[in-house]
Amino acid sequence: MTVQWTAVAAFLYGEVGVLLVLCLPFISPLRWQKIFMIPLWSKMAVFWNKMFLTIIVLLIILFLDAVREVRKYSAIQVNEKVASVSANAIDHIQMKLFRSQRNLYISGFSLFLWLTYLTGAVAQSNATKYYQKADFKKLKEVNVSKLAYVAVKIRGCKKAQLKEIGQLKAELQKTSNALHKANNEVAAVKKQSEGLKREYDRLMKEYERLQVGGSGSLCEPSKEKAETT
Repeated sequence: MTVQWTAVAAFLYGEVGVLLVLCLPFISPLRWQKIFMIPLWSKMAVFWNKMFLTIIVLLIILFLDAVREVRKYSAIQVNEKVASVSANAIDHIQMKLFRSQRNLYISGFSLFLWLTYLTGAVAQSNATKYYQKADFKKLKEVNVSKLAYVAVKIRGCKKAQLKEIGQLKAELQKTSNALHKANNEVAAVKKQSEGLKREYDRLMKEYERLQVGGSGSLCEPSKEKAETT
């Protein structure tokens, strides 16, 4: 077996080993999901994608080469049997045909398993995107509900504040009316006090005038009595 086909066979054995590990029953899918969600895989994503495509191209080339070899040696075997050549030549051709068929099976199974892994990776990526979208949608719904709740609370607070402002305005209006009434009463009392003061001054002047007039009438009889004496 040449180096290239030895590498393909080792690659096939590695694929089978990985597949068996993935099929172990005591490792849950949730555990595998946590393993595949390690940040290291995201860092290797670009290199991994290039390597994935490169391996597919190489396996396809080797598979087509193996198909060509099988068809070639199959045709040679038929021609050699018709030509009735020696048994050694037929054995050599059959050995070549067996090797080409072996290489065909190795490359074919390797390519099949690799495409299966590719399909699984695509399905996993789509599932991850789906769950991310679902989580984003759920998170969005939760945020919308929270925003709606906050809006309702704000609206309720605004209503309470407006009600309180209305009550304060009503109390302020009552206080303003009471102050205006008190000012009117003070003005009325002040006006009444000024009127009473003017009346008091008038009475005092009238009293003084009567006092002066009374003193003059009392002095005149006394004077007449003195003269008579």
